[in-house]
Amino acid sequence: MDNTLSFKNYVQEVFRPKMISAVKNYDRKTFMTDLMAGIIVGIVALPLAIAFGIASGVSPEKGIVTAIVAGFVISAFGGSRVQIGGPTGAFIVIVAGIIDQYGMQGLTVATLMAGVFLILLGMLKLGTIIKFIPYPIIVGFTSGIAVTIFTTQIKDLLGMSMEVVPSDFIEKWIAYIQNIGNIDPWSAILGIISVALIGSWPIITNYKPLCILRKIPGSLIAIILITIVALLLKNFAGVTTIETIGDRFSINSTLPKATVPALSWEVIKSLVGPAMTIAVLGAIESLLSATVADGVIGDHHRSNTELIGQGLANIASPLFGGIPATGAIARTMTNINNGGRTPISGIIHAVVLLLIFLFLMPLAQYIPMACLAGVLVVVAYGMSGWRSFMALMRNPKSDITVLILTFLLTIIFDLTVAIEVGLLCACLLFMRRMSETTDVRVIYDEIDLNEDADMERGNLEHLTIPNGVEVYEINGPYFFGAGNRFEDIMARYGNRPKVRIIRMRKVPFIDSTGLHNLENLCLMSQKEGITIVLSGVVPKVEQVLKNNGFNQLLGEENICNHIDLALARAREIVG
Repeated sequence: MDNTLSFKNYVQEVFRPKMISAVKNYDRKTFMTDLMAGIIVGIVALPLAIAFGIASGVSPEKGIVTAIVAGFVISAFGGSRVQIGGPTGAFIVIVAGIIDQYGMQGLTVATLMAGVFLILLGMLKLGTIIKFIPYPIIVGFTSGIAVTIFTTQIKDLLGMSMEVVPSDFIEKWIAYIQNIGNIDPWSAILGIISVALIGSWPIITNYKPLCILRKIPGSLIAIILITIVALLLKNFAGVTTIETIGDRFSINSTLPKATVPALSWEVIKSLVGPAMTIAVLGAIESLLSATVADGVIGDHHRSNTELIGQGLANIASPLFGGIPATGAIARTMTNINNGGRTPISGIIHAVVLLLIFLFLMPLAQYIPMACLAGVLVVVAYGMSGWRSFMALMRNPKSDITVLILTFLLTIIFDLTVAIEVGLLCACLLFMRRMSETTDVRVIYDEIDLNEDADMERGNLEHLTIPNGVEVYEINGPYFFGAGNRFEDIMARYGNRPKVRIIRMRKVPFIDSTGLHNLENLCLMSQKEGITIVLSGVVPKVEQVLKNNGFNQLLGEENICNHIDLALARAREIVG
């Protein structure tokens, strides 16, 4: 019975979808605001879903299917009241790379595995730990992704005629320069106009006559207007060089049936790396989006539930032919700004996309590729975070190193390498900084009791250190870095005393490396005929020392509660 209750409590702690609490006091007024927000977000998501799908190397309907399936699951089972999920720009580089190397079947398996990893992260209550990934790493690979997305769109934006587009970043730009003469002027004009229109849309809608259009996304306006212009140019001006979605893809507006891919151990092993990258990036982006949303609506998302919801979405999406999905900050903010306050608005957004998919999808074949490239160029600019990047360049050199390294690895190699190396560098820098927080000093002649002595000494202000005794004080955690530093200090300043007192009153914990170093110090000192006396050991550390046999190694009488007893013991030894 107790086990059943504890399991039930565990499940309730890690998986409590916001949908359950959000609908308890649901009313008609809330539904109307959710309905309006859901419709607007669905319209906003349409061009992005198509663009992200094509840029990722899949057909446009797969982008919309991802937004429908994953958007529904994330809203229904996630830990945020207002999170809107779907395909995002961050996944473009990863998805395209996986498809190039493993094919669509490999992407499906990798996404399923990422979904399982996300669920495990939530079940292990690691939702809060993800938030501690260093900010320079997040900015570095986000900016790198933005540059990579921009680079991949140059061909379509300018209508370049190229037989093969290299996958390597540097080779891609070399190929662009070599094919600069193959630009289609009509496509280039439409692409540049798309960028200008989307970028200036917030300014345009500030004018009173057009302010009613403010809630309609500039990307949708650009797609509609540029598509109409392209059709007019083709039918009345004989311009046939403008490539459209229909020229590259066959549009299918029927919902795919759920299919489970064939799995083998060899395939799973080969896709662990890409799947982990999808999972980590999805976790970071979704939790960042949920945190931003919390600050706007004054709520607190459930991070572990959000990860489980994201995992379920990334299991459901590939079963219907979709691609990886996560929480989208731009669409989430659109939802909030238009009144969305419960997961119902996210579900409505998925329904709106479903209706568009079923009844209007064939019209997507007329959209120019240059216009979609323009949409993604604006998305890349928004992702670049160049202001944050430049601000970090004024930080300490260690942060700048992690930032630049992650950025360069992202654009030159891939996101998997960037995240792995970036996290490794961040961990090494963290260990270095932690080791620097521990101070080791040598005390000569006398101890000033005004500097936080171990106990009250009445009117005494100093304690005299006897001849033949050295006192060392460790201030901070005694772990791997500190242990080596302590040995360096002793080698530099230590003589050949009869007693070495090590004050540990400010040592909050000691790790295995610290224990190993301290044990080596004690053994070496004993060989030299030097007695080690420990002073002011806090109870937690003292218990660790006893568990590792230091009371036998040093003797109980040489582990003292405070400096008075340690000095008294030292006087006994030196006689």
